[in-house]
Amino acid sequence: MSTKAKFDAALRSFAETLTKHVSTADGQWTVKGFIDSFRNVYSISSDTKIVSKILEIHLFPRILEFAEEHGFVVVLADHQNYYPDISFVSKADEEVDPDLRPL
Repeated sequence: MSTKAKFDAALRSFAETLTKHVSTADGQWTVKGFIDSFRNVYSISSDTKIVSKILEIHLFPRILEFAEEHGFVVVLADHQNYYPDISFVSKADEEVDPDLRPL
């Protein structure tokens, strides 16, 4: 199996585990809302920026663990709204290309 195929299989398997990091056993979000300094609680809307930030906060540490476990580094996009947001780069490739800026 090629390196790319192995990575693809590992990433697909990893993706199947992510739900447990953002939801309860019965499928509800673990984050219910926001609280301000006056202790006012605000429920989460379906705004994609809010949802994506919650996912980022909960899942990014797991993504870094996955990358390390499989011999990759995570490289962020140079600018906001450049896609992909993150890339996985082999540690071997990182040594070859000094322009890559891993986390």
